[in-house]
Amino acid sequence: MFLRCFLFPLALMVITPPLVLLLWCACVRFDGSPAALARAAVAGELLRGIPRPSGPSALAVAGFIAFEALLLRALPGRLHQGPVTPHGVRPQYRANGMAALLVTHGVYLAASFGLGLFPAGVLYDSFGSLLATSCLLCFVLCTAWYAKGLRWPSGPDHGSTGHRVLDYFWGTELHPSIGSVDLKQLFNCRVGMMSWSLLLVSFAAAQYERHGGVSSSMAVAVVLQLAYIVKFFHWEEGYCSTLDVMHDRFGYYLCWGVTVWLPGVYALSTLYLVSHPRQLSWPVTAALLVTGGAALAVNYSADEQRQRVRRTGGATLIWGRPPKVLEASFTTRDGGAHHTLLLYSGWWGVARHFHYLPEFVLALCWVLPAGTDRLLPYFYPFFLAVLLVDRCGRDERRCLEKYGDAYREYCAKVRWRIIPGLY
Repeated sequence: MFLRCFLFPLALMVITPPLVLLLWCACVRFDGSPAALARAAVAGELLRGIPRPSGPSALAVAGFIAFEALLLRALPGRLHQGPVTPHGVRPQYRANGMAALLVTHGVYLAASFGLGLFPAGVLYDSFGSLLATSCLLCFVLCTAWYAKGLRWPSGPDHGSTGHRVLDYFWGTELHPSIGSVDLKQLFNCRVGMMSWSLLLVSFAAAQYERHGGVSSSMAVAVVLQLAYIVKFFHWEEGYCSTLDVMHDRFGYYLCWGVTVWLPGVYALSTLYLVSHPRQLSWPVTAALLVTGGAALAVNYSADEQRQRVRRTGGATLIWGRPPKVLEASFTTRDGGAHHTLLLYSGWWGVARHFHYLPEFVLALCWVLPAGTDRLLPYFYPFFLAVLLVDRCGRDERRCLEKYGDAYREYCAKVRWRIIPGLY
């Protein structure tokens, strides 16, 4: 109990902010070499290279959050109801992610190339300060979300675990909102994912500004990541129905994770490529694009199959045949009885969490262009592998708790968790 409720969450909140800044520092200041960073630390020279928060960065981050909140609220898009919560509430989301993606990038490119307000690579130049500022801002926001959940909750799905550190880390509300803006959708989708996409464009522009062109390695990395992000916003309604959104409260784990860790780590290999351009052969370029594209298609297809089966009540076809499903029921805390379908054909008959495998393959495809001179760019795939295995275990426990015997029967029908024949 002491480890889970105090020491582990406290350790993560102490370690992760300096870690993400050190990753940036190693990548930008020390040529992607953790060894060089370590030597600088021993010589007492490291602190001079650590980025600092700044007033302009604070205005930029706050303005970006406000701008994305405005787009989420103002752009047209149908309202979508998420899965029922433990207290019987259905959160509501506005499905306008693709429109927000186009407007955000249109405004950025118009301000840079059309009005000349800043060079397109400006986010690369100021990324260290933006990360440091976001770290500080997120602690302020997480304190506000912590107090809001205890005193002014948005709905019945809130409360304390009885452990303050765990409450701060995990959150005190499941679906907090300010007005009609759902904070999970705002930060997870529009702040985290949207900032990642802008960074990719800016990093490619920064390479062009420094080297007079965009290398094939940068092009492959950026194209595959942008394709993943476009897929995400196309499928945003489905994302809002995932187990993570359904069960994870909105505290440090999510707020800091999507605001700082996501852009700071997911784009790390592309950050490295700005100053390390590599020209890939056409066969290698084609192989990475085709493999990454196929992995993305499989990942999307798996998610789409499950959503379609549940949306149609099983009245559809999976790979040309009627879907194989198990009926599962669960009861929310308000006493309401609910039913769903567990799909065990198509991709979901291959493994219980098979969609994690193509996601990992895709991540490898956008990191491999960085080459093998340095291991630092591969931090993200390593982190992703650990995250997906951990998430798989959490998903299994949640499904067992929620669906009981129906999920046990599903596990008997689909033996493997992620990798058929291995795990």
